[in-house]
Amino acid sequence: MNRLLLALAAYVVLGVLCWTTIQDQRIRLATLVVLALFAVKTLLRRKDVMHPDGNGDAP
Repeated sequence: MNRLLLALAAYVVLGVLCWTTIQDQRIRLATLVVLALFAVKTLLRRKDVMHPDGNGDAP
């Protein structure tokens, strides 16, 4: 759980840095979309690792 929180915090920090440093609106939004996709991929991958058989019951 700590690594997940650390990864999500890193995505938030990168998003804030992107928002404050990139001036072009289209590039800024594209970068934020890519970061959001990585965050979603991280969450989905965690669920796959925690429950590899597809159900919510952990032994």
